[in-house]
Amino acid sequence: MLQRLSTWSFGLALMAPALGCAQVDLSGLDKGMAGPRSEVLVLGSVHLSQLPKGAHVTPAQLQPVIDRLAAYRPGIITIEGLSGETCDLMARHPAVYDADDVKTYCPDTSAARAATGLDVPAAIAESRRLLDSWPKQPTPAQRRHLAAVFLAAGDPVSAVVQWLQLPDAERHAGDGLSEALVQQLRKGESRPNESNQIAAVLAARLGLQRVYPVDDHTGDNIAIDDPAAYGKAIRAAWAQAAPRARSMRERGDELATKGDMLGLYRFINDPANQQLTSESDFGAALKDPSPQHYGQRYVAGWEGRNLRMVANIRSSFSDRPGARVLVIVGATHKPWFDRWLGQLQGVDMVDAEKILDATAG
Repeated sequence: MLQRLSTWSFGLALMAPALGCAQVDLSGLDKGMAGPRSEVLVLGSVHLSQLPKGAHVTPAQLQPVIDRLAAYRPGIITIEGLSGETCDLMARHPAVYDADDVKTYCPDTSAARAATGLDVPAAIAESRRLLDSWPKQPTPAQRRHLAAVFLAAGDPVSAVVQWLQLPDAERHAGDGLSEALVQQLRKGESRPNESNQIAAVLAARLGLQRVYPVDDHTGDNIAIDDPAAYGKAIRAAWAQAAPRARSMRERGDELATKGDMLGLYRFINDPANQQLTSESDFGAALKDPSPQHYGQRYVAGWEGRNLRMVANIRSSFSDRPGARVLVIVGATHKPWFDRWLGQLQGVDMVDAEKILDATAG
């Protein structure tokens, strides 16, 4: 077997120049496709938990953004968060994934497991079973129960989606929700991140039952022998490019501090600003001269993560041809998402600038 692999690899090496030039054109493969086309809108977002000092965003300031996204009327909303399935995978492989990373990226499901009796795999299965037969007019008890199951499944934002659709008088413990879980949901209502303050609010407003966490840190789990040297090299590369992007970053901070969130979202989704951001971050890193090629490894991890996220987004609507999808993700991901999602068959990309147009109704 080893000899066969070696011979095969040698043959590929001889063919490499030809393979590098000859490519199949898939761009027109879906021409004349039967059935509806799907639409995907990628909204580049600021991380609301990382706004500049002095910026405090209120729900009222986010409302113009949410209004324009609601007019798009997505049937599927994805967020930049790890799924319970991914977190369960990472937790089961401590030799591969650092325990501190699991704590950082994954919610604690112990209280929900105690309340429901479900571990993460069982809760994921139960949530799917419930959604498969979900009624058009669910009772408050059904929503409370599904919220509890989502919390046990490691999907707290989908739990908030259910919670927000309950009348105020029905937001209490019961049907699987313990008092501890109720407190988690109340904190989730006001947690300063775009998944809760935009995605969950919008999903509830549109009557959706959940959001789809699509982040994936299995793709950027690269081995670094000297993390301090790695960080120093990447920061040095960024510093070289920082002057070009300074005025752009200052303008973004100004909009955030003023509370002009619609203006800020239009600004960070502008293609020219997206281009400059990409060049001053990843383009700069690729110029890192370190002998360990830290910059290339950084970009490789970034692209590996984005590829897996794009695959997760595709899976979220693979069984719903014609779906209208909204992807809410950190703005630096948007160029990669737009390019790769735009290559999918039967998928049309939606212009975020048009959706966020300040003159829209």
